[in-house]
Amino acid sequence: MKERVLSVVVSVYNEEQALPLFYRTTSPILKSLTWDYELIFVNDGSADGSLTILRNLAEQDDRVKVIGFSRNFGHEAAMIAGIDYAKGDAVVCMDADLQHPPECLPAIIQKLESGYGVINMVRTQNKSAGLIKNITSAVFYRVINTLSDVKFEPNASDFFAVSRQAADVLRRNYREKVRFLRGYVQNIGFHKTTIAYEAHDRVAGESKYSIRKLFAFSVNTILCFSSLPLKLGIYAGVFAALLGVVVMIYTLCTRQGAPSGYATIVVLICFMFAILFVIVGIIGEYLAILFSELKDRPVYIVEETKNLEK
Repeated sequence: MKERVLSVVVSVYNEEQALPLFYRTTSPILKSLTWDYELIFVNDGSADGSLTILRNLAEQDDRVKVIGFSRNFGHEAAMIAGIDYAKGDAVVCMDADLQHPPECLPAIIQKLESGYGVINMVRTQNKSAGLIKNITSAVFYRVINTLSDVKFEPNASDFFAVSRQAADVLRRNYREKVRFLRGYVQNIGFHKTTIAYEAHDRVAGESKYSIRKLFAFSVNTILCFSSLPLKLGIYAGVFAALLGVVVMIYTLCTRQGAPSGYATIVVLICFMFAILFVIVGIIGEYLAILFSELKDRPVYIVEETKNLEK
């Protein structure tokens, strides 16, 4: 009987083509570990046959646990649900498309046994993402690290591992409705380390994150971890005041009642209104996040479970 248990949380959304291969690939690796394991699949409201496949796997293997959402709540909610239900001494979160290589699990166990509480998996390459997504990912991490007091590991992914103690912190304290789980993992402290890996090609299907969704996700992340955008009003006000002083000096020196040329005036007015509307928009985004928190709606709703009781 193995003394310790590893909980592997897998987010599933329309992955019926990938699930059988994921199970056949991952199960032998899990069985070879020095820890016992539970394989927790979280079905995030899939519209295909993913849930049926998961039910069949749970009937064949009692180590397979299934959590079925009442609708699609998003990848982040699925990972949080898996962490909430996990009973292991450590939790690993990964995707079902095999872009997160199960071959890394033995290295993760080794780090856990060495006393690390948080293990960030860092991509060295992700050829399947394409040039645009790789560039935007690099820009995102540069921007968030500039704006936020919390410094994020560049190219860290939703593939990570946490000890039971770190998982308990995520269960109790990090329950925001607008969230960035991999950011929380890097923010909670504990003894941390990283493992580099090369992202595999997707075995089936397509990425669920479009450029538009990634942009919205990036904006929410910046707003969750930085208050600097709210201070843009102060900087814009100082800039406008300095610009006004320059115009005043120009007017006095040229001894004219007003600057010559309506084009200059129109450009200045449009520029200042643009700054004003940007600031109002930023404030609106922060208010939207506060509104979501005040409504306090559930992060996810579980419709059914298999081989698992909370």
